[in-house]
Amino acid sequence: MAAFVARYHLLIVKLLIAITGASGAIYAQRLLDRIDTTQHELHVVLSNYAHAVIKEELGAPLNYPEGGHVHGNKSMHVPFASGSNPIDVMIVIPCSMGTLGRIAHGVSDDLILRSADVILKERRKLILIPRETPLNLLHIKNMELLFLAGATILPANPSYYARPKTIEELADTVVARVLDHAGITHTISPRWQQETE
Repeated sequence: MAAFVARYHLLIVKLLIAITGASGAIYAQRLLDRIDTTQHELHVVLSNYAHAVIKEELGAPLNYPEGGHVHGNKSMHVPFASGSNPIDVMIVIPCSMGTLGRIAHGVSDDLILRSADVILKERRKLILIPRETPLNLLHIKNMELLFLAGATILPANPSYYARPKTIEELADTVVARVLDHAGITHTISPRWQQETE
């Protein structure tokens, strides 16, 4: 029984989803819809401006999976704000350029920024989903800093080869790649297949 419990705990991903005020709230919602909280430990933090963007773009508050934990961005009284108890994977979706720049330069004056700082220093997985165009030189340099520090930069660039028919299906093409990089299994969309003879 102890061996089974130990193996089961290895499957659990301690996951933090941070949502900023960049456009693209649908990506955050579709990701939340795909997290099974019976299999993974889920924590969610929203930036101050994220609430306004979510209301504008989705017309309603986010729908959180039952069993997830939502934290205030100004609180540091959570275990993962310390390197002694880090999250396994942190996903910032969508990631504003302001948040990306502050993470790149080590600013950590709220929970999202502090958590990203902890993830990087503890060599855990930080996945940033920027949704901005065009990019200026500062954006690119900040992405370079984060890439060199170990973060994954995964822009919200949907794919079309599966011929998505709805906005939700289009958003899911990005969410599928996010889950791939987070190490969370899914069956969202078909994989690119080897050409048949």
